[in-house]
Amino acid sequence: MSGRGRLAVCAAAATLLASCALLPLVDKSIWLVQAAFLVAVQTGVGAATRRVPLARPLTIAAQALVTLMLLTLFFAREYAVLGLVPGPDAVQHLGDLLRQGSQDVNTYAIPAPLSDGIRLMLIGGVLLIGLLVDALAVTFRSAAPAGLPLLAMYSVAAGLSDGGTDWLWFLAAAGGYLMLLRAEGRDRLSQWGRVFAGAPRGPGEKAADAVAPVRTGRRIGAVALGAALVVPLVLPSMHGGLLDSTAGGVGSGNGNGNGGTISAVNPLVSLHDSLNVEQDRQVLSLRTSTDDISDLYLRIVSLDDFDGVTWKPSQRHVVDVPDTFPAPVGLSPDVKRTTVKTTVSAADWYAQDWLPMPYPPSGVRIGGKWRYEPAGMTLVGDHGQNTQGATYQVTSLEVRPTAKQLAEAPPASDTFNAEFTDVPDTLPPVVAATARKVTSGAATSYDAAVKLQDYFAVSGGFQYDTRVSVGTGRDAIAHFLEKKQGFCIHYAFAMAAMARTLNIPARVAVGFAPGTATADGTVSVGLRDAHAWPELYFQGVGWTRFEPTPTRGTTPSYTRSNTPDPSQPNQPRPSTTASAEPSAAASRSENCTAQLRKQDLCSGASAQAVPLPGDDGPQWWRFVLWALAVLVCAAVPLAPMAWRLRLRVVRLGGHARTGEGAAAHTMAGWRELTDTAWDFGIPPDDSLTPRGAAARIVRLGQLDEAAAAAVHRVADAVEQVLYAPRPRPASGLAADVRQVIAGLGKAGRRARLRALLAPRSTVRVLWAAQARWAALRARVAAVRPTLPRRPSGQRG
Repeated sequence: MSGRGRLAVCAAAATLLASCALLPLVDKSIWLVQAAFLVAVQTGVGAATRRVPLARPLTIAAQALVTLMLLTLFFAREYAVLGLVPGPDAVQHLGDLLRQGSQDVNTYAIPAPLSDGIRLMLIGGVLLIGLLVDALAVTFRSAAPAGLPLLAMYSVAAGLSDGGTDWLWFLAAAGGYLMLLRAEGRDRLSQWGRVFAGAPRGPGEKAADAVAPVRTGRRIGAVALGAALVVPLVLPSMHGGLLDSTAGGVGSGNGNGNGGTISAVNPLVSLHDSLNVEQDRQVLSLRTSTDDISDLYLRIVSLDDFDGVTWKPSQRHVVDVPDTFPAPVGLSPDVKRTTVKTTVSAADWYAQDWLPMPYPPSGVRIGGKWRYEPAGMTLVGDHGQNTQGATYQVTSLEVRPTAKQLAEAPPASDTFNAEFTDVPDTLPPVVAATARKVTSGAATSYDAAVKLQDYFAVSGGFQYDTRVSVGTGRDAIAHFLEKKQGFCIHYAFAMAAMARTLNIPARVAVGFAPGTATADGTVSVGLRDAHAWPELYFQGVGWTRFEPTPTRGTTPSYTRSNTPDPSQPNQPRPSTTASAEPSAAASRSENCTAQLRKQDLCSGASAQAVPLPGDDGPQWWRFVLWALAVLVCAAVPLAPMAWRLRLRVVRLGGHARTGEGAAAHTMAGWRELTDTAWDFGIPPDDSLTPRGAAARIVRLGQLDEAAAAAVHRVADAVEQVLYAPRPRPASGLAADVRQVIAGLGKAGRRARLRALLAPRSTVRVLWAAQARWAALRARVAAVRPTLPRRPSGQRG
């Protein structure tokens, strides 16, 4: 390898070592593997263009262009030309991801979840730093200033992180920079040829002046490293959000008297994380006067501003908390209602800026500094006030409309409709098209709302899965409608958006689903009860709750009469055959050019591929093959990891609510546990009982007490399935398996990377392929006619 090649490798290595300082900021480290691959490609492009050679600006431009194409391939391939060339849609999608990532950075506490937006910011930032370092150190052959972008990246990470391993990341960054300086010094000396130390010119002078450039580089490096040590010490301490110390809350009140506003801060701060906690914790304890707690939803805030990417609360004015709240908007005296009194006690560790209350509230008694937001009928803490350890009493209305009242509801005013049925032009057309298709035949807005609810909860084939990411970008709802997997956020967002396209006022509520009754008469609400649901407006009834999320919450009584019974045969399903013929016709029209029609070459199905006279045929396939080759080169090394991650999601996802479904889910969880142990170097031993295998995993994996208890709980559930005449259903099995996976992950970074990138259990794919091949050969041998054997000695 040439001296400049070694310098390029050292520049890439220095960038990646410095980027390790960003690892504590997010909860997953897989982004660093992706960034390493992209930095390697970026470095290779720079080395290739310098060998041509190209002018320095053209070299940097080529690297920047390839970097943009790589980011498009990883983050916006569905919007790009052939999945690689960025167009206007791809650039707009990348911009949407960056905006979403900026919101996530200001919302989540460290370590933040690795959303697509944050992942793009991390990988894009590393690629930008890598491009600057490569340009300075290799293209312009000046490694010392290349320490400045490395210092900037480390300083940002060190200023945001409050962990105790900052010194380790500093050593990594410093080591990478010193390695880069050393490589540059060796490269410069190698260009002089073999250096001999001549005689000194005068007394006191040394003969080794030829190594002065190396000493200069080391001096500049020492200054840069000293600055890197001092700068993080003088940066202000930051707590809560990644960039904003006040971002941990959902909103903040300000002002006195009747003034003040609340900001449109995303309230989905911890909903996804709460649903995936390893161990459920009690958030609130309720004591209520109602006997039926199935409708006792606790509402925190409503999201009524939809920009096509996400839902968030509008900027509203707040006032002093009134003694008695005004009547809910749109509720007429004809609708049946009862008054419910609820005493709520919040846990000492639960610090929420918005006050969880049953909806609609008519009064609240609470101490502290709170403000009232009339449009959403919510309370928000003022000047740092939150729910931590608070006890308060809420008087609310339990509204029970009938289906007839909802069906006969008159339309709302034009002003009201304009605000709560607004959808942006960027909303994918498939959202409105699906809404119209699902609600076909609905006579009223109420009928359409019930059809939408049933589509998600019963007849649409959707599955509840909390491991699915929230999703970002203007096509997030369209992707959810296609994949049909998600949790409450997906269902609430999608149904509210679809209702708005049908001119039904809609918004999204965030809070808690009904909790669990306890023996002392209270109701316990835990982290896993965190929930989101759509609210649709009907004049005369007001904002009305719907429940589209399957297996979560309770279906409102005023919609159950129209809800199909899943136990009955011949459930109505959305038609899937209506668009078959029009699609074929459209394809023929789009693919047949005017010149082909003139030559009567449009009759065949492949007319567009017929070469014209004097033409060698279409050449676009070369570009397609090249793009596919790039995708294959990127996908093959990551295929084992992708297969294992997808298999884990399937095994630990939802299951049928039957005895057979629970048993299959238990066995799938056990297989995932043993395969993960295998990935960490503990091969399975089929001769052991589940209990013995669990003890072996605990011993060899050196698991802590919590993880060991989780292993044995899973093993006990497996033995119930295998040996008990009537096995008991196991609750929390997926959470136990994930706790064991986390315990095994403490084995060390090398073991974690080995288990992630090259999982040993992927050999099951080969075993399955061999078994299928053997079964296929056996079937072929069984159907092959057997010819009678000729007796020995018989003449033909």
